[in-house]
Amino acid sequence: MKEIGVGVIGTAFMGKAHSIAYAAAGTAFGGGLRPRLELLCDINPERAERKRIEMGFARATSDYMDVVNDPRVDLISVCVPNSVHKEISVAALKAGKHVWCEKPMATNVQEAQEMLDAARESDCQTMLGYNYTQNPLVQSARQLIEEGVIGRVTGFHGIYDVDNEADAGRPHSWRMSREASGTGANADVMCHLVSIAHFMAGSEISRLVGDYDTVHKERADPKNPGQTLTVDNDDVCTALAHFESGIKGTLRVSRVAWGRKCGLKWEIHGSEGMICHDQERLNELKLYTRSDDPRQQGFKTILSGPNHEPYDAFLPNGGHTLGFIDVKTCELHSLLKAIETGKPTWPSFEDGMKIENVMDAIDRSALSGQWVDV
Repeated sequence: MKEIGVGVIGTAFMGKAHSIAYAAAGTAFGGGLRPRLELLCDINPERAERKRIEMGFARATSDYMDVVNDPRVDLISVCVPNSVHKEISVAALKAGKHVWCEKPMATNVQEAQEMLDAARESDCQTMLGYNYTQNPLVQSARQLIEEGVIGRVTGFHGIYDVDNEADAGRPHSWRMSREASGTGANADVMCHLVSIAHFMAGSEISRLVGDYDTVHKERADPKNPGQTLTVDNDDVCTALAHFESGIKGTLRVSRVAWGRKCGLKWEIHGSEGMICHDQERLNELKLYTRSDDPRQQGFKTILSGPNHEPYDAFLPNGGHTLGFIDVKTCELHSLLKAIETGKPTWPSFEDGMKIENVMDAIDRSALSGQWVDV
């Protein structure tokens, strides 16, 4: 088995998720490329060293350019705030490193385009962390659609609600600033829903009208007690969408929906049936296929199992369920195969740019109140 040296920049939740996936990939999938945990980066040197020990990396640093320039690192994970995705990804690609960057791609389309340009000028592979598309059951659902199980695709409808920012007492953070995060729920949550829409419908959104709502317009300033900061991006984001294939759809997301932890739900409507999925029940798929016998009409629940590759890399029996980190490991496996074979994977920076263009169109439409082309 050939090894590939990896570096992770960022040690918060997604940095840890990437690190666990790197540690698990060789064991889960066997042959191919085995990640070697070379270098971990955090802006705080003490935290970097502490996390290095916890996560099993050989070395730690507080300077991301150490990771970019390290000859023992071939693949870099970018798991830091959106505002620095571009500068790190571009530097890594120019240094000849493969890049696994968390979503969204950047804070605006201009920065995303710079990332795409760097990727096009490089021989390296890129991948964005739209991990919900990497669920073996979701991958199987797309195969069923391509095989015509629900007939011709006629529509996509999805919501993604979370309560991360539902508490009005939660202080202001970089996620609530257009400068640091770009848009709000649009960038942080809608991007996932758009990735699902493109992946499952097999077609990109081409025209839309969008709308915003900021539910909590002021938040406590964490650095100045008794003072507040304005929230200048969106808590709720909605879009009516037209796809290049001719179908239409609806997309709605919220980061202030009490009770929803990962409320990503979507439906693909077909001329002969429907497929539905709920991320909070990520090991279940709902399938309805037309029947002339009214006694057999209704949705059936499909449980994930070894027939939904690569579920079988983890478990030999169905119904035992995979988790978030398992799906993240599947995502990494797809990237490692692309690096090994030279064939692109989904979603690369090329695919991510299309998602960024949709979010930019939603932003332009929400601010103007007009239908816009993507």
